Amino acid sequence: MAALRMTTPRLLVLQALLDDPERERYGLDLATAAGLEPGTIYPILVAFENAGWLRSRQEQIDPHQAGRPRRRYYTLSAEGVAAARDALAASARRRERRATATRKLAW
Repeated sequence: MAALRMTTPRLLVLQALLDDPERERYGLDLATAAGLEPGTIYPILVAFENAGWLRSRQEQIDPHQAGRPRRRYYTLSAEGVAAARDALAASARRRERRATATRKLAW
């Protein structure tokens, strides 16, 4: 698996994708589900696709007839599902360690 630096926005996107790993999602849909601005989502999707975590396809429509631009749909790859679960679990462990460390007395 390709190692990527996990930021909060990336973790939010992974969580949104894992809500239904088989479902094809487009950028604005994912941005809304993750609670992110649309401009934030596309660099994340490109990074995940370059790492092999996502597959994508361009929608085959006539934009003039549909009255909107073509969408690019993204789906987690098998590697992406495993990587997303690992990344979210690692993040949860880090949060737990930090919470535990702050509960200890200093003296």
